[in-house]
Amino acid sequence: MKEFFKSVTPFEYCLWGGGILAIVLSFFLCHNSDYLNLAGSIWGCSCLILLAKGNVVGQIMSVIFSAYYGYVSFTTKYYGEMITYVGMTAPIALAAVVSWIRHPFQGKKTEVEIASPSLAKYLAVLSLSLPVTIAFFFILHALGTNNVAWSAVSVLTSFVAVCLSFLRSPYYAAAYACNDVVLIVLWSLAAAADREYISLVVCFAVFLAEDCYGLLNWLKMRRNQKKNGDSPFKASEGGNSSEYGS
Repeated sequence: MKEFFKSVTPFEYCLWGGGILAIVLSFFLCHNSDYLNLAGSIWGCSCLILLAKGNVVGQIMSVIFSAYYGYVSFTTKYYGEMITYVGMTAPIALAAVVSWIRHPFQGKKTEVEIASPSLAKYLAVLSLSLPVTIAFFFILHALGTNNVAWSAVSVLTSFVAVCLSFLRSPYYAAAYACNDVVLIVLWSLAAAADREYISLVVCFAVFLAEDCYGLLNWLKMRRNQKKNGDSPFKASEGGNSSEYGS
């Protein structure tokens, strides 16, 4: 653990601390009283910093956050979010935990080995995402989900993000950033009726900033991992990259 804290840069501490400050201020300024929401938002903020560092603890925390967010979505009748996070995101994130544990970079427990999935695997994720999204759209419509169209887009972006996380691709963060934008829209619509949800809008704006940083940091880490002499990326340079998504 001491090694991890030494690896956190001043910018990352500022990003994490600034995010928590924004979440706490918005919570109290909106006169919220649900401290479970506040705790969950702070948990998610901390989770994303760990994910941006490629730390498997962040992936474990994301499984717990999925359960929390499913509860919040249920109370707001955003059944799409509830079903997506509890029934899809959490199980795949759990599988990603196993994948990350099995692939530490050079034996380091604090940094996952970043992969370079083949084009075929990216296409497979996109191909699977379409029927999943269509199926969820009709299920959500039947359940009377609020803002069903946006909820369906959230299903799409969440599915792609969690699958790319399982594949250990840097672009998982880009997909999550897209999902953050969708969630900002969804909770802004909820906030229009109840200002209590403004704090969740701020929460996902913080998540958006952290996911954008996560993408940049993972691309940087991948370059650094490639430079190491015993890095498995050398195999991909010879044209065989199929192992990286396994």
